[in-house]
Amino acid sequence: MTQLSVAIVGGLHADARRAAVEALLAGVPGSVALHHDLATATDGPDAKVVRTVRDAAGLISTGETPLVNDCACCALREDLVPELERLADAGLTRLAVVELWDSVEPKAMAEVVAASGLRLTSVITAVDPALLLPYLGNGDDLAERGLAAATTDQRTVADTFARQLEYAPVLAILDSEEADEEDRALLAQLHPTARRVPIVSPGPAPAFKGRGELRDQPQRTRTPQRTTTPTAPPGSLAAAAFSGFDVDAAAAAQHPASALLPTDADEHGVTTLVWHRHRPFHPERLYAALEDLCCAAARSRGRFWLAERPDTLLHWDAAGGALCVESVGPWLASLPDAAWDMVPPVRRAAAALDWHPEHGDRCQHLVFTSPGLDRDGLEQLLESCLLTDAEYAAGRAAWERLPRPFDTFLEV
Repeated sequence: MTQLSVAIVGGLHADARRAAVEALLAGVPGSVALHHDLATATDGPDAKVVRTVRDAAGLISTGETPLVNDCACCALREDLVPELERLADAGLTRLAVVELWDSVEPKAMAEVVAASGLRLTSVITAVDPALLLPYLGNGDDLAERGLAAATTDQRTVADTFARQLEYAPVLAILDSEEADEEDRALLAQLHPTARRVPIVSPGPAPAFKGRGELRDQPQRTRTPQRTTTPTAPPGSLAAAAFSGFDVDAAAAAQHPASALLPTDADEHGVTTLVWHRHRPFHPERLYAALEDLCCAAARSRGRFWLAERPDTLLHWDAAGGALCVESVGPWLASLPDAAWDMVPPVRRAAAALDWHPEHGDRCQHLVFTSPGLDRDGLEQLLESCLLTDAEYAAGRAAWERLPRPFDTFLEV
């Protein structure tokens, strides 16, 4: 019997993702790949999600599952865990590679797998560096590109790709002839803590046929293999598939209150500006500057503080020229002492690192990354949106009477 490990491989860069999966199948004896095709997710009530299971030798099985509440991702969640449990019970599979469909985000799937008790050992996003900027700059709705996972899917290409990229601790990098030093610098600055692993296949693997060619093929029975767990070379994609994954730590690294945001950098024409202040924004001036701020960088994110809502931690998330602003709860400084025991330790630790004697953890912490970033102009624009000395001196009671243009974002 072989203990099953599960590695999730995702990303909108489909060629890179497929190459990463093929490399894992070829490099890890006793591995299989599961893939749920959501291409028909918006075809109406009769739409089906098509599941395939294969190994390095080819197709093992296919199946279909109906949508759940008109949601293909929900159907994926309902079908994925039983399939993985079946593989685990059979004891023939060392590694199950869950190849996510194009726009499926790894966070939700990782949490589903981990909650089931299965052994999740890696989350990998496959990347073609030459496509970084085109995808981060693409503000099209997924539906316009045939990539929506449900009829109600309102995500864009840019924000979906940004989340796929930033959640995964391992990036599988396609060796793209079109990629240059600027592309590689952009990737390094967008996710500086990621482990970047080249996609290198140890040998040729059979081509995987398209969905239309699969239905006439017989189901293949797998035979037991000796899986003596050969040691994968350090730094290889096969080794990364078993490197370990902590769902709670990954969620904390993305939560606006404790996110591991990029640091200041400037290399090969790509700049990351970290802008950090302990004074609230004037809501009207910030609102008026939103278009310029969103277009100033390929990617920006972080947390911020508006003067008229001093107890609310706000999340800034921008890509493709579009901005998402949402409330993610209170600042810790606004909570009574008794409530602190209910706050995760990582959140308290993050706040303690930057605690202000007057404002506590309230702050502006925004990060902008882009080729050709106008650092000086961007800093001046951001500074102009803060309260002036006179407005700041007027105090909290006066701040709370300021206009509230961000109600349109926050649906208040």
